[in-house]
Amino acid sequence: MIEATSCGGVVIFRGKILLLYKNYKDKYEGWVLPKGTVEENEEYNETALREVKEETGVSASIIKYVGKSQYTFSTPHDTVMKNVHWYLMMADSYYSKPQKEEYFFDSGYYKFHEAYHLLKFSNERQILDRAYNEYLDLKRSNLWGSKKYF
Repeated sequence: MIEATSCGGVVIFRGKILLLYKNYKDKYEGWVLPKGTVEENEEYNETALREVKEETGVSASIIKYVGKSQYTFSTPHDTVMKNVHWYLMMADSYYSKPQKEEYFFDSGYYKFHEAYHLLKFSNERQILDRAYNEYLDLKRSNLWGSKKYF
């Protein structure tokens, strides 16, 4: 078994969540949250920000760490156990541009209930739920967008 670590973000702008649509060789891969592999000598938060920027073109700011998800998948040669560290992030605009080299063909911001039902993977739905509740708590406390969190 191989262990792998990725980091990603639940990116919110004006209450809506950023998603990516992946389509590999005309095969539906589904809607996902932006995430990617940690590079050598990179902190998890740096990976999350870099991957969001690379995959979506979005400049985001980390608000807080929201947790880790784990899953396994098989390759022709081995089984991979993946740990993904997730951050709640705030974007500065609705702009997004999917990274075609990674087979992302669409991106956009969706209301919570739309995003929740679009997401392909249950572990990403759980992270979205947790992150969105953190967002709502911050918003209720008038702390969302406050520089106190940067």
